[in-house]
Amino acid sequence: MASLIVSVVLSTACVEAHGPSSLRQTLLNPKKFVIAGQTVTRNRSPYHRKPGCGAVAHTQVMRYDSVAHEVVSSRPAMRGHSRWLARATTSVDENTAAVQEPPLRIGHGWDIHRLEEDSGAPLTIGGVVIPFEKGIVAHSDGDVLYHSLTDAILGAIGMPDIGQLFPDTDPRWKGAASHVFLTESHRLMTERGYRIGNVDITLILQKPKVKDIKPEMAENIVKLLHTHPSRVNIKARTHEKVDSVGEVRALACHAVVLLERA
Repeated sequence: MASLIVSVVLSTACVEAHGPSSLRQTLLNPKKFVIAGQTVTRNRSPYHRKPGCGAVAHTQVMRYDSVAHEVVSSRPAMRGHSRWLARATTSVDENTAAVQEPPLRIGHGWDIHRLEEDSGAPLTIGGVVIPFEKGIVAHSDGDVLYHSLTDAILGAIGMPDIGQLFPDTDPRWKGAASHVFLTESHRLMTERGYRIGNVDITLILQKPKVKDIKPEMAENIVKLLHTHPSRVNIKARTHEKVDSVGEVRALACHAVVLLERA
């Protein structure tokens, strides 16, 4: 928390003569105070000076809290009478401090693709080709698991999404195997100084059933991301026969990834 030290010139005689209320008025409207080594003088105060004030000078050290926007007395006995509302200014140290990479980063990715008969492309999920009556409609191989996981990693490191890095208008990616995208996201993640903390995948599809092939999908992810099997989890659920996914016209996938400093 950034803080400034403020020294306010008070009148002890004024406090003794007129009590805490005068102290509060003086604190709320100091005529002269020092901020960051510079003396600042108020041209005018809404409170008139009472007779007898100013006989003895006393310096009260106060802490300026830039978050709460107020100055709080460092002396416990005066805290109830020493609040000065002020506008916060960001310290030079805070502005010029080097940005440090956080120890952890979290990313989320989501993808959906249509399913059609005679699509010309097989159904591929997590790098596994699954025999099914319908195939994927996509520019690449349409692997929703790899696509969502790629987006999650890119998002965690603050990179553009998969559609921007690998646009479907680029002929280089026509029919491309999606492990290429995931491998590139891993390279970018590593260059940034991170490694996989854990991966959590949720496949959403009415058909086909993928329970028996989830271990193979997870193994593919472990190899591509150079991580441990205990750090990769894959779940699958139906969509209760609701909308395009539930009617087997599409399938979708969510991916959440936690990255940690390498």
